[in-house]
Amino acid sequence: MSATPVGGVARRPPGRPGPPEAPEAPEAPEQRRILAVLVASQLVSGAGLTAGIVVGALLAEQMLGSTGLAGIPTALFTGGSMLGALVVGRLCQRRGRRPGLGAGYAIGALGSVGVVAAVALDQVALLLPSLLVYGAGTATNLLARYAGADLAAPHRRARALSRVLLAATLGAVAGPNLVPLTGDIAHAWGIPPLAGPFLLAALGYTVAAVLLTALLRPDPLHLARARLPLPETDTPADADAGGGSDTGDKSDPVQKRAGRPRGPGVATGLWIMLLGQLPKVALMTMTPVHLAANGHGTGTIGLVVSLHIAAMFLPSPLTGLLTDRLGALPVAAASGVLLCAAALLAATAPGDSVPLIALALTLAGIAWNLGLVSGTAVITAALSPGRGANTQGLADVGLAVAGSTGALLSGPAVTAGGYATLALACALAALLVTPLALRAARTRA
Repeated sequence: MSATPVGGVARRPPGRPGPPEAPEAPEAPEQRRILAVLVASQLVSGAGLTAGIVVGALLAEQMLGSTGLAGIPTALFTGGSMLGALVVGRLCQRRGRRPGLGAGYAIGALGSVGVVAAVALDQVALLLPSLLVYGAGTATNLLARYAGADLAAPHRRARALSRVLLAATLGAVAGPNLVPLTGDIAHAWGIPPLAGPFLLAALGYTVAAVLLTALLRPDPLHLARARLPLPETDTPADADAGGGSDTGDKSDPVQKRAGRPRGPGVATGLWIMLLGQLPKVALMTMTPVHLAANGHGTGTIGLVVSLHIAAMFLPSPLTGLLTDRLGALPVAAASGVLLCAAALLAATAPGDSVPLIALALTLAGIAWNLGLVSGTAVITAALSPGRGANTQGLADVGLAVAGSTGALLSGPAVTAGGYATLALACALAALLVTPLALRAARTRA
């Protein structure tokens, strides 16, 4: 009997009973230790993940004096995430996960301090490059999910990476709700209150860098390579990132030796993530500005963003389980439908209806989680065990490019046609995920 593919559910003739399911083997001790360290680092770094989301657009509107330019900070730290993913991916490939992830968080902490200094000095020339550097922390936070899957069994990969994503929830949800408190702390230090969340980001990223550098031993990428020694380059399965076949290279020695089923390739997983990232970031970027324009304060905005961030990460265990059991492509198809529905709700909700706008952003966060986990699962399955850190980094570069594009386009779209027009455009973009996933599932079948 063939193994259950990543992109779909294995079929058997109707009426024929399936074999009894064997109990799953427990995780290896080293995998449990690695996941524990990753979870701890994600808990503290999650607070830094939301600083730019909550006050980035408000900072730009205040310091640049234009709503049309409000998407620039999100575009900058998303662009910095792109560069950070590239650098951290290469460091992981050459040196391992521990130095790569540790360096990424350290760079993000440096950028956070730069943003605080720029706001305190009212220097736009310092703010813009600091936001770019701050984005490295965001990239590292997402790239850490691959480290959770390095040593996971194939049938548990999605759940392992989902556990790492979930760990960021506590800090990510707490961060927006701490905006008033961090603002008071910043004000007490003689710094404008909007810089407060970046003080929290600097602390969170620094602690995460120290934890990973000191405790991520053994290095999961090194150990995965030691268990399956191969040449130091990515396998031919990675060629799909440049437009190759979704089924991978049949001559790949890793796939033959590891006995892994072939499924959708890197390009399919990347497009699933990209088409969910761009509209989600565009909608998320301008919602705080939309709420502020309708008379809502930073406390309300922080609550709405908190619900959105919680929805981005809290469903991770269930998403991982569904992806492992049903396959990545059905989950990806559902993500497109849900994100489209969320954007349509945002487009039709009255500007003074916080519950409806909060519901729209919550649904958008859940849809993003479905797309990220399923897309990551497709990419991870297409790469050889212990290999492909460069390809993983490049995939997250694409993710950052999509987010930066969405942020940059969001401001002019709202200026030209209003928030509802932006949300309708996001709905159309999100719906493209579903036919892509269904087509890949038919090709796989």
